[in-house]
Amino acid sequence: MRLVPLAYAAALVATLAATSAQAAPSLIAIGNLSATGADLSGLSGNLENGVSASLLGGMGSGLAWAGGSTFLALPDRGPNAAVYNTAIDNTTSYISRFHTVDLALSATPSGSLPYTFTPTLQSTTLLWSSTPLNYGSAPAPTANTANQYYFTGRSDAFGSGNSGSTLNARLDPEGIRVSNNGQSVYISDEYGPYVYQFNRATGQRTNTYTLPSTFYANNLSANGAAEISGNTQGRVANKGMEGLAITPDGKTLVGFMQSPLIQDGGDGGRYNRIVTIDTVSGTTQQFAYDNRVGSKNYNSSEILALNATQFLVLERDGKGLGDGSNAAFKQLRLVDIAGATDVSNISGATALGNAAQSTTLFLDLYQSLLAAGFTAAQIPAKLEGAAFGQDIVEGGQTFHTLYIANDNDYLASVAGDNKFYVFKFTNADLSAIRPGATFAGQNIAAVPEPTTWAMLISGLAVVGAVRRRRA
Repeated sequence: MRLVPLAYAAALVATLAATSAQAAPSLIAIGNLSATGADLSGLSGNLENGVSASLLGGMGSGLAWAGGSTFLALPDRGPNAAVYNTAIDNTTSYISRFHTVDLALSATPSGSLPYTFTPTLQSTTLLWSSTPLNYGSAPAPTANTANQYYFTGRSDAFGSGNSGSTLNARLDPEGIRVSNNGQSVYISDEYGPYVYQFNRATGQRTNTYTLPSTFYANNLSANGAAEISGNTQGRVANKGMEGLAITPDGKTLVGFMQSPLIQDGGDGGRYNRIVTIDTVSGTTQQFAYDNRVGSKNYNSSEILALNATQFLVLERDGKGLGDGSNAAFKQLRLVDIAGATDVSNISGATALGNAAQSTTLFLDLYQSLLAAGFTAAQIPAKLEGAAFGQDIVEGGQTFHTLYIANDNDYLASVAGDNKFYVFKFTNADLSAIRPGATFAGQNIAAVPEPTTWAMLISGLAVVGAVRRRRA
């Protein structure tokens, strides 16, 4: 086996499906990374709930390919599944961060799977602003300095204004993608929803993208349920911009709302919004997505760009390992917005329904994991991170790779460790489920190694700040 880069301009020719042996996407490897150890943030001490500030915990809320076998894994707002203060949704002053991990495949069979890999943590990058942030009634992170103000998971770390204020310190990261030059990281969240650009090496916020005002909640609360009941428009609390994609040319970000906006039916509603954002101008467009499969409406966890208009969306139930129940529904579905109606000026479920794009099943994750020997109770409840990786070549045939990660809510004893599931697929697999579907991959240029002088200096600054605070 040899590894090759993703083909940036790979196009599906009309005769491919007829001349290639058709095989559905298949599971080829599973990797495990312990969630109980420390990350590489350099932070010390404990959070308000007694958990270590450097607990690795969960890292599968978002997953992004960064070239080669390097991926960025995204934790959400920190450990808040255990009850300690319901007024703030049990959140803590966990500093927002992403991890760089190596997920290199080896063509060494393990059981029934043809590949093996051992995920390796390479670095942890903390996210911060060079200008002051509003922490509201929350304590500011002790690692803050006069020039670095860290984002935090505390739900009460906000000031006046609507949920779109970029001065707010609270951040609940859920989606992550890498710029094509490898130097920037784009992150979407649920509190705003915010879409921020960060320097990949240092973690400094370098740009913010403004969404239409209809996405923001006007009346804020540290308690999600109270915030929902206090608003008639905007994102549903804890159901904001869960997914984020980047088109192969790197020019457009594609955000995906986990549930419909309040004015579109709210949580449990049928029509989510896809938001495209020009990375240079910030110009946005919106498209409606029909999340109903069978007779049920599902929330969505991630979106991946096949090309400029076709995307894979991860839809799932909340059942399985971590929920104490049996999983029943985890699917990747293909949607195409080519020629779709821009719904930026349309509101309400009925109006959105007339413009919503239907989907086609691409990969049934639930059935694939059952076939691999998992029971329904062993399938993670929260499969949330998804990323394409580099292509693999087997017997002269090229396969694309797809990585799926779980969010264990920092509760390894309940939801298990960090798991990475790798699938392979071909262009013919796409054409088989929707004629004309193509895969262009992502054009990521040579990227800096995780250990650069900029990252080292940033890390030393954090450790020094922590030591000064403790002294």
